[in-house]
Amino acid sequence: MARFSDQVAIVTGAAGGIGLGIARRLASEGAAIMIGDLSDNARAVAGEVAKTFGVRTLCAVGDLGQPGVAEKMVAETEQAFGRIDILVNNAGGGILRPSLEHTEETLQATINRNLWTMLRATLAVIPRMKKRGYGRIVNMGADSVYTGLDLHTIYNGAKGGVHGATVGFARELAVEGITINAVAPCGVETEEVKRAAAENHPLIVSMMQMIPMRRMAKIEDVAAAVAFLASSEAGFITGQILSVNGGTAMG
Repeated sequence: MARFSDQVAIVTGAAGGIGLGIARRLASEGAAIMIGDLSDNARAVAGEVAKTFGVRTLCAVGDLGQPGVAEKMVAETEQAFGRIDILVNNAGGGILRPSLEHTEETLQATINRNLWTMLRATLAVIPRMKKRGYGRIVNMGADSVYTGLDLHTIYNGAKGGVHGATVGFARELAVEGITINAVAPCGVETEEVKRAAAENHPLIVSMMQMIPMRRMAKIEDVAAAVAFLASSEAGFITGQILSVNGGTAMG
């Protein structure tokens, strides 16, 4: 039997990149998937995942950082599938620039995309998981919180909040059958990063110099870590930040 047979997973920010890789990995092991994303491409992705892996899928398009949007997504998932076993808070994205070059708009967008999306989706799903006495929540953190990567200060403020909330939620809900952990990757080989690497972008060069393995994480590396933490095998692991970083920060 596949590891996630008969389970239902919500993956946010899953219309492309890391989120799509995570959705594919969970679907390949039998999970029904709700694709949540700001992009209308979520509709096509949901259809492609359903066709490729033979699982049921839904999509929800909207800004999960805004009040009510995550609650609606969660309610639609529960109504369609009858349960929610897994929430992967992958929605995010950094506006990377020197701190003093941020505007009010870019400050708000960075916090909204990375912290508010996680908080709102988590708060929406917890009551459903508590009622069933089971749940796996996996948040997407960032290795740059530890390494202080160039241009990441505001982004790290948001992701540091994700790390802190992960630990807080985990302690609060430890007796409820719900585990909450985070995966903190270093640079990941998304299409955008590959293009920047081909142009020898200084930030990518700097990232590579910090990674002892001398390569970036593959999307599959991150998806594998998420799948483990989302599984029953990780039932005694909670409140942890799992680095997937090729050794940039150790210990």
